[in-house]
Amino acid sequence: MAGQEIVKASAESIAASAQAAGKGRGLPPVHLWNPPFCGDLDMRIARDGTWFYLGTPIGRPALVKLFSSILKKEGEKYFLVTPVEKVGIVVDDAPFVAIDFEQTKDGLEFETQVGDFAIAGPENPIRVDRNPETGEPSPYILIRSNLEALIDRKSFYRLVDLGEHAEHQGISWFGIRSKGMFFPIIPSTDLED
Repeated sequence: MAGQEIVKASAESIAASAQAAGKGRGLPPVHLWNPPFCGDLDMRIARDGTWFYLGTPIGRPALVKLFSSILKKEGEKYFLVTPVEKVGIVVDDAPFVAIDFEQTKDGLEFETQVGDFAIAGPENPIRVDRNPETGEPSPYILIRSNLEALIDRKSFYRLVDLGEHAEHQGISWFGIRSKGMFFPIIPSTDLED
C-alpha cells in the first residue's frame, strides 16, 4: 500500500508539473529537458492507444492528452518528462494511434487519438512493417520528435484505396504519395492478383 501511495504521488506530481509547463502555446519543449531519472511509473500505453495507470485504464481524455504532451523517447525507452523529473513508462507498440486522415491540398493529414495532427511527408514519414510469418502489415507515421502512431486498420484500408505502383530503390512497389513523397507499402511482386 505504501508503495502505491509513492507511485500515486509521483503521477500526481508529474501531472501538476506538466500542467504548469504546458501553460504556454503548443507542446512543452521536452527535447530541452534533461532532468534526473526518478524511476519507473506503473503506466502503460497499449497497442490500441489506451493509457493504463496501476493496471486501470485512464478514463479522463484530458489527463491522457496532458501526459502525451510530455512524452519523450530516448533510444528504445519511453519517459514522461518535466523540467524537474523523468519517469519511465511502458509502450506496447507505438505511443499514438492514427485514428483518421484526410486528403488536404498539402497532403495526407493524420489525426491521433489525443488530437495531434501530422501531414505525411519528409518530416513525418510513413513506414510499414510486415510480420515475417503472416505478412500482416503494421503501418506507422512519425507524429513528432521520434514518436510514432500506429495507423488504425480502417485508415490503412482507406490509404490502400489511394495507392499506386511506383519505382522505389530500383524495384516496383505499391505505396502512397503525400507532400510529393512516395511511401512504399509492399513490393508489387508480393501483391496477389
